[in-house]
Amino acid sequence: MAMKIITEETGKMKFVTDMNISLANAIRRSVNEISILAISEADIYKNDSALYDEVIAHRLGLIPLKNQKLKEGQSIEMKLKTKGKKEGTEVLSGELGSEVIYEDMPIVLLEEGQEIELVARATTGKGKDHARFVPGLVFYGQMPAITISKEGEGQKELAKLYPKVFKLEGDKLKVNDASECELDQEDMKNFPGVEIKFGDELLFSIESWGQIEAKDIFIEAAKALKANLSEVSKVLK
Repeated sequence: MAMKIITEETGKMKFVTDMNISLANAIRRSVNEISILAISEADIYKNDSALYDEVIAHRLGLIPLKNQKLKEGQSIEMKLKTKGKKEGTEVLSGELGSEVIYEDMPIVLLEEGQEIELVARATTGKGKDHARFVPGLVFYGQMPAITISKEGEGQKELAKLYPKVFKLEGDKLKVNDASECELDQEDMKNFPGVEIKFGDELLFSIESWGQIEAKDIFIEAAKALKANLSEVSKVLK
């Protein structure tokens, strides 16, 4: 099985592979089997804000935390206690402490004199049980193959319409990045000489919420799939 990385940057990754589409889908679904740390409970002792306690708790669960393995039943506590000032106070995720990845995520806005006091508890879980434990997005599609004939090289308008996909080299239209293409041949009906086809290769895209790296999402999903298949194999034996 061949794999070629197209782009890899902080939190994002794209690669092309010739893996079977059934295997690709199994790995995609196995992302929900990865253990991820997230806030799962919150004791709210005081809340004078305009938001209900349930809304505050929901927002806390969406804050990405630095991932780590915990023993069964173990949790991490984070405390938050603040009071609104005269000009209004935007309570940000960073006030929960060093476990938070993004410190500028808004939780609630407090007006002068309003207070909020809570204790949040983070545990490890899996996305199959609750979305708060999902580490990111994994999706794939067929890799487009773009062919530009001599006639197509004159379709310079495409470079303006879709600069990520096409570019101009002198006065000739060329492919800039086929992996950015979300078009098909129907979209090219007014641009003769430009052909878009789809083969068997798959284009994988991974976006991480920050708990683990994009590459590790794929690796851990593959490990989870392997572990589940091993369990099935044991049962069958």
